[in-house]
Amino acid sequence: MTNPSPSAPAFDLIGVGSPIMDLFARVPEEFLKNLSGDKGGMVLVEHDEMQRILALLDGEPAYSTGGSAANATFNSARLGLRSTFLGKLGHGQLARSYRETFEAAGVDGSRFKHHATHANARCLALVTPDAQRTMRTHLGAAMTLAPEEITAADFRGCRHAHIEGYLVFNRALAEAVFNAARAAGCTTSIDLSSFEVVNASRDWLFSQFKRGIDVVFANEDEIRALFPDDKNAGYDTLARKLAGFGVLAAVKVGKDGAWVARGSELHRIAPVTVPDLVDTNGAGDAWAAGFLFGYLNGWSLPACGALASLVGAETVRHMGPIIPDEHWQALHPQAMALGPKK
Repeated sequence: MTNPSPSAPAFDLIGVGSPIMDLFARVPEEFLKNLSGDKGGMVLVEHDEMQRILALLDGEPAYSTGGSAANATFNSARLGLRSTFLGKLGHGQLARSYRETFEAAGVDGSRFKHHATHANARCLALVTPDAQRTMRTHLGAAMTLAPEEITAADFRGCRHAHIEGYLVFNRALAEAVFNAARAAGCTTSIDLSSFEVVNASRDWLFSQFKRGIDVVFANEDEIRALFPDDKNAGYDTLARKLAGFGVLAAVKVGKDGAWVARGSELHRIAPVTVPDLVDTNGAGDAWAAGFLFGYLNGWSLPACGALASLVGAETVRHMGPIIPDEHWQALHPQAMALGPKK
């Protein structure tokens, strides 16, 4: 990306969401007997319960920055977007490490907010020999971000705001974020994040589409939750239906690729085949990052989708949501080759 002129926005993208540190530990099947809840599920826990589980591990877990919009922002910066992030970090070394990792990847860290006493948000993924993940999440400081802390100043100098759907569980916070982003002149996108988000907030989401959201990312479960009466409709039809609300609809259908619709346009995005799948965590976020990079650089929608598929496919070849640096270095020239020829 070229440096902006004095009158241009300082940032191409601001991500908004929870800055969660992901922790990974491989455990035997019997380890899960130490937990309540079903194998393969995600349960919110308090700080003391998280500490208890960590103390039972044989060694230190592996760490990676995480969070839906955070993953997308991290990857967008690696691709070359001038990026910043709005979310609340906790206190202590984990929070410092999170911010330092983001800044090392090229993400501006000046718009993080901080909590003086709460621990940083963490999600512990316990991976059993069958590769299934059982997750325990402590939201910590991230959960304390309040609507009254959000103003248009947080979005000043940003072209586009990418917002994770999980914020919609706190309707007042999500409303404050969209209002402030629009007041600052940002275009916006939302990743619907989960079918639970859609089921709990369908009417509110449609009201926001009508007020103006530029890009909506949805997976198979989320788009069907958005249109529950269209049980037999294909994903191409559902993408067109979502686009009918004035948004650019990007509907991800896993190993079958994606559909992208805008106005009268409809594009089938071919998947990138992955023979050595390891972990799907963060793949949808990486897909959004690739798509937004192309979109904000004026690429055609098929080219945006091709880049999104490439970055998403590489993500599933590694444990955790972040592509290792040595693999990213090989991926980056392939990614840039998908864009317009100069």
